[in-house]
Amino acid sequence: MTTKQKHMLIRILGTFVIYLGLTAADHMGALPFEEGSLPLLVLYLVPYFLIGWDIIYKALRNIKNGQVFDENFLMALATVGAFAVSQYSEAVAVMLFYQVGELFQNYAVNRSRQSITALMDICPEYANVETDGELEQVDPDDVSVGDVIVVKPGERIPLDGTVISGESMIDTSALTGESVPRRAKAGDEVISGCVNGSGLLRVEVTKEFDDSTVARILELVENASSKKAPVENFITRFARYYTPAVVIGAVLLAILPPLLLGQSWNEGIRRACTFLVISCPCALVISVPMSFFSGIGAASRNGVLVKGSNYLEALASVHTVVFDKTGTLTKGEFKVTGIYPASSVKKQESVSNQNSWSDRQLALLELAALAESCSEHPISRSIRDAWGKPLDHNRVEQAEEISGHGIRVQVDGHTVLAGNGRLMEKEHISYDSCSEAGTVVYIAEEGTFLGAILISDVIKDGIPEAIGALKNAGVVKTVMLTGDRKETGEAVAGQIGLDEVYAELLPGDKVDQVEKLLTECKGREKLVFVGDGINDAPVLSRADVGIAMGSMGSDAAIEAADIVLMDDDPRKIASIVRISRRTLRIVMQNIVFALGVKLIVLIMGAFGAANMWEAVFADVGVSVIAILNAMRALKG
Repeated sequence: MTTKQKHMLIRILGTFVIYLGLTAADHMGALPFEEGSLPLLVLYLVPYFLIGWDIIYKALRNIKNGQVFDENFLMALATVGAFAVSQYSEAVAVMLFYQVGELFQNYAVNRSRQSITALMDICPEYANVETDGELEQVDPDDVSVGDVIVVKPGERIPLDGTVISGESMIDTSALTGESVPRRAKAGDEVISGCVNGSGLLRVEVTKEFDDSTVARILELVENASSKKAPVENFITRFARYYTPAVVIGAVLLAILPPLLLGQSWNEGIRRACTFLVISCPCALVISVPMSFFSGIGAASRNGVLVKGSNYLEALASVHTVVFDKTGTLTKGEFKVTGIYPASSVKKQESVSNQNSWSDRQLALLELAALAESCSEHPISRSIRDAWGKPLDHNRVEQAEEISGHGIRVQVDGHTVLAGNGRLMEKEHISYDSCSEAGTVVYIAEEGTFLGAILISDVIKDGIPEAIGALKNAGVVKTVMLTGDRKETGEAVAGQIGLDEVYAELLPGDKVDQVEKLLTECKGREKLVFVGDGINDAPVLSRADVGIAMGSMGSDAAIEAADIVLMDDDPRKIASIVRISRRTLRIVMQNIVFALGVKLIVLIMGAFGAANMWEAVFADVGVSVIAILNAMRALKG
């Protein structure tokens, strides 16, 4: 409990003691004052101002600033009206129980925030910088790129960097939700926010604090509340018109019956005040945002960062989930698994053991490695790794990358092409197609086809289970987009159980394909795209919801996507879908419950069948119940 909440609790308890004693004495006839007398009014004003001075102050301040119609104004108007018709005890009780409800709301909201704050309590307080052989604790903001920091056992890593000495197990659970520690040794990258295990690490800083993983994640969590779900915006607009409407209704209720039906003015004002207390929209304006915040907290606990409640609501209506292949469904760890000189391509005699490769195969591999020597594409690196020997870059000139096709270079003065089948067709080169599953790089020299190299990727652990979980969660269609050959795409899709696959797509084709899939979603149905967050930014932005593999907090992933899986575990997509649907159910429950109860009691109040005590329940009681329901979303 915060200091402010403790002070409020003391005020509530003090007011309750005074109010209880005063009410008891009044009902027992121990006070020498008549009902409705000025001295009795003064006595009741003591507990009233003790508990309600801040509400009166906020109401007056908001009126001065032009913000008239809010819950503070409603409470102030209702209780002042109650005093005007000599309902002193009821006026104090309304303000007292309203503040009890406010205290409970503040406590519940803080607890909801703390569920995220505790999870995301990753902001380091200091960094150990070694100066003249001694460690000095400094603010992480004061550490520069290139500085060397020392992370002791049990300390939180304050900045992103590279381990230069030492070895330890790193607890990444605050970022990924993964309970199994990861080993870090010299040469490995470590990110801020993780907790060092039992080893001492010396880390060279690679990012300033403001650009570090921990700073970006905290900023993302803090800004999540600014991106409101449509239902939240509806509640905000609803309250903007609802509150003035009920004030006008209360005024009419106070004036028209006495003028037209001969009702007493005291009774008209009493009913109007009861009407105002009942109509206070606290249950909606607090519980609905809190439900979404709790849902975001539940997702964070599972290592999933949601950038706003609008994305959480959209995810509840997911119909189609589209996956990129490389880096998302597969590990992106490419290895050469077959080399086919021109005369053996049709035989598909795959040889994965380098010791068994023939001279012709090795010659083809060397040429391919030289051709790919200027590229950093994973396919190119896998070919160079397969060759495994130093390359003479002086033999390579005029490298030209052909987007979506391959590369054209001069090797030993000869024009060499290395790429997919489209490149061969584009250059009008007759070639033998390789039909094995995997990525095929065709090699040609001076317009003559020399052969093909087969490169295979590995499916990530848990992908088939993830697809099955999505189906069980109610996702209708799962789709894969890839630039690989149709045979490769269909082979991967068949292994993991996808519904559709679109292969041989250029980068721009992926956006076009997503556009087509979006047209197949009807009404409120949403499309989700899942990519690695680095090369898929256009598609991530076009989808209704973009989910990125976070790669332990990669900047590109956090920037590109609406939702980030911090540990790259695709099985968590189904989990976040379930969390979103549970959150939306709770939101709808609160809206129906709050409006239903208020409508019933409002009608009762208008006809004089409800007094201030029923009004207090319709306001404070409904708010408390709605907030308790909202907190269920924290469980995920």
